[in-house]
Amino acid sequence: MSKENKMFKVDQLTVKVLNNRKDMGYCAAKDTIDKIRELLDVQDEVNMIFAAAPSQSEFLDALSSSKEVNWGRINAFHMDEYIGLEKQHPERFGNFLKKEIFNKVPFKGVFYLNRNGYEPVEEIEQYSNLLRKYPVDIVCMGIGENTHIAFNDPHVADFKDPSLLKVVDLDERSRKQQVHDGCFPTIDDVPVSALTLTVPALLNAKYVFCIVPGKNKAEAVSHTLKDEISERYPSSALREHPHAILYLDEESAGKLDGHFGYAQ
Repeated sequence: MSKENKMFKVDQLTVKVLNNRKDMGYCAAKDTIDKIRELLDVQDEVNMIFAAAPSQSEFLDALSSSKEVNWGRINAFHMDEYIGLEKQHPERFGNFLKKEIFNKVPFKGVFYLNRNGYEPVEEIEQYSNLLRKYPVDIVCMGIGENTHIAFNDPHVADFKDPSLLKVVDLDERSRKQQVHDGCFPTIDDVPVSALTLTVPALLNAKYVFCIVPGKNKAEAVSHTLKDEISERYPSSALREHPHAILYLDEESAGKLDGHFGYAQ
C-alpha cells in the first residue's frame, strides 16, 4: 500500500491512515466539512455530537478554522461529562469543548451536559429529550485506550442499550488514560463516575467520524479492527456502521502492519 493511498475497509468501516496527527486532523476535518455542506444542501439544520479529549485537538482546530461552514445552522452536543467536578473545573468536558470549538464558531445552539447541575436522573431525562428533538446527523468521536467510545467502557457497554444517556462507573484503565493524557496529575484526582451517551445514541447517527492518534491507542485500534465485534471491545461496533470513517496516524496504526493490506 503506497504512502498516498493508506485507505482500506474492515467490514463496513472505512479506515484512513495519515502520516501524522496534523494530517489526520486536517483530513478528518475536511471530510466532516464536506458532509456538513452536503447535508445543509438538503436540510435546514445539522445536529452534531463532539468528543472532548486531547486526541481531538488537531481535528477541532482544523474544523473550527473553516470558513466554509454555515455554523448558524448547526446544533452541537457533547457525549459525556464527569460527575463530581465543579462547574468551572477545566477538565469538565463541556469546558474543554467550549475552549476548543464551542466558543470559536457561532453555532445555532450548544447543549451542554449537566450544565445546570441537575441530579443525574433529571439530567438523563432532559438531555435525552433534546437528543430526540434534534436527531443526530454527525458524531465526531475518539476511541479510548480500553476501546471505550464516549464512556462506554467494556464493563458497561451495551450495543442494544434502550437508553440514550446513563450514569456509569469508570474502570481503572479509563481513569488512568486521563492521567496519561495529562488531564489530571494522579488517578486519585480523576472522577470515578460520569454521564455518557450510550452506544446506540452514538451510532444511531447518520455519519460517524472517529479520530484516533498516538501510540497509546495502537492496542485499542488493533482490537477494534481485528477482534470480534462485541461489548468486550466497544469500539468494534463501528465496523457495523454503514457510514463511519476511522482516522489514524502511523503511530495508532502501529499494530496493523501486514493486516488489511496495510504496510507502514
